[in-house]
Amino acid sequence: MPASADPRISVDLGHLQRLQGPSRRLSFLPRQPVRSILNGRHASKLKGRGLNFEELRHYTQGDDIRTIDWKVTARTRSPYIRVYTEERDRAAMLLVDQRMSMFFGSVHNMKSVTAAEAAAIAAHRIRAQGDRVGGIVFTDDALVEHRPKASPRALHRFLGSVAAANGALNAARQPESRMALTQPLAATAQIVRSGGLVMVFSDFDAWDAQTEQILSRIARRNDVILVSVRDPVLEELPADARLVVSDGALQAQIGGSGEARAALRAFAEARLAAMTGFCDRYGIPILPLSTAEETLPQLLRLMGAREMRT
Repeated sequence: MPASADPRISVDLGHLQRLQGPSRRLSFLPRQPVRSILNGRHASKLKGRGLNFEELRHYTQGDDIRTIDWKVTARTRSPYIRVYTEERDRAAMLLVDQRMSMFFGSVHNMKSVTAAEAAAIAAHRIRAQGDRVGGIVFTDDALVEHRPKASPRALHRFLGSVAAANGALNAARQPESRMALTQPLAATAQIVRSGGLVMVFSDFDAWDAQTEQILSRIARRNDVILVSVRDPVLEELPADARLVVSDGALQAQIGGSGEARAALRAFAEARLAAMTGFCDRYGIPILPLSTAEETLPQLLRLMGAREMRT
């Protein structure tokens, strides 16, 4: 990306790498701050790493009585406990949407930029926690897969793919077709079968029943977080305003007609309601991000982290 490029429209690898420092204020571990959206009413919505059974041994004073194996204790007439060790790491897959539907922004960022920044922040933090980071970066006509690995080089390659896809977006681009959300989700289901963390950064354009089917299958055996990127154009556009949008070849005017505005709003609200209803049923948290402000402060608020001091 040229040095003069506006980072609200397009981001480069250097920008995504520099988000490593700010990412330290966040956590994707089960113990969440009280105000975190990932903290449920009674417990965290994140299960964290699994436990591996290591051995049976005699109970000694000070051991947690909840670890007593009562069947072995009854059989031997001597108290035994089961010893577990936490898995050293787990696989995290970050799905980053860089389709043309993401190349839009009416206030501060393009949706594609907000998604790229949020994914980079999450990737840096998850890797710092000791977990393996991988992901899928998808556009309308391509899908780049990175299997989870625990190395700085692998993280660098993943962020490089995000930056490359983001930089390739422009108003003149005319994809022949639109990639369905089911494609990167299906690929993810083959990579992270159980005990992993799956995060999807998208506007969830083309959300449908098949999307829900694959996501529900992933969520049964993994932690899933949806990061929904939205632009406030429909909420903030004055009633008498006219907005012209273009894909580089065709133009369309939004606004002016109350009927047209109502139809657009109803469409957006219906898609959001379908997503919210599905996530409520499966206990999947949604982190709502807006293009109207910077990405990091929003994540800090949503996850109950301390605000940056100025």
